Amino acid sequence: MQDLGETTNSLVYSSEKIPYKMEDYLLQNFDIVEINIKTTSPELNTLFNVIVGENANNGMMMGQNGGDVFFMNGYTIDEFGMVELPLVGELELRGLSVNQAKLLIASRVSKFVNEDEYFVRVRLGGIRFSALGEFNMPGKQTVLQNRVSIFEAIAVAGDLNIFAKRNELVLVRQYPDGSQIHKINLNDRSLLGSDFYFIRPNDILYAEPLKVREVGSGGNFIQSLTLVTSTITTIALVLTLINN
Repeated sequence: MQDLGETTNSLVYSSEKIPYKMEDYLLQNFDIVEINIKTTSPELNTLFNVIVGENANNGMMMGQNGGDVFFMNGYTIDEFGMVELPLVGELELRGLSVNQAKLLIASRVSKFVNEDEYFVRVRLGGIRFSALGEFNMPGKQTVLQNRVSIFEAIAVAGDLNIFAKRNELVLVRQYPDGSQIHKINLNDRSLLGSDFYFIRPNDILYAEPLKVREVGSGGNFIQSLTLVTSTITTIALVLTLINN
C-alpha cells in the first residue's frame, strides 16, 4: 500500500473485459427449488406454505448443524419433472427456467386470488456439485448462491493440489436429454466468456492426476526419492548379508 509513484513497475496490469456468456438454467429432475407464495389472505398463506411450516423447526436444526435447509423447506422435482404444491396441485417444472416456473405457478395461484393480492418467488435451492480426483477436499458440495463460478467451486473444494491437471479439468454436465463430458483448460482466459465459467446444479468436476503422480507412492518427489533410496539400501544390505 505504499506510494511508489508513477514508475512502470508499479502500474497494475488489467486485461480487457471479457463479457459473461450466461444462459437461463432449465430445471431438471431432482433439482431442489424454493417456492414461496404470499397472499393477502392469512388462510391461503397457511395452505400454500404448509410444507414450509411443517419443516421449519427441522430446517432450523439442520441449519445450526450445517445441514441443507433447502432440502427440508424446498420442493424436489421428481423423476417425472413434477412438483406438487398445496392447493395448486401438480405442476411440471422440468425444462423451465426459474422465471418461467414463477409465471406458471402465478397463473395457478391467480385462480384463487386477484392479481394484485399475491406474490410468488421461485429460487434454486443452492448450487450442488461434486468435486472428485485431485482436490484437497473432494466430495459433494453445496453453495447457497444462485450463481457460482468454476473458480469459486474449486475454492469450495479446497483448491486443486499440485498433482492436478489444470489444462484438462473434466466436467460432466447434465442436460434435459442426457449427460455430456467436457474438458476445460483452466489456464485459458477465454474460459471467462464460455458456457463453463459458471457451474450448474449437479455438475461433476473431476481433476485428473499428472503423470508424475504415478511415480512412487510418496506425496511428492522428495518422498518418492527417499522411498527409492531406502529400497536400494535395503536390497544392498540383504545382498551383503547373503554374500557374507
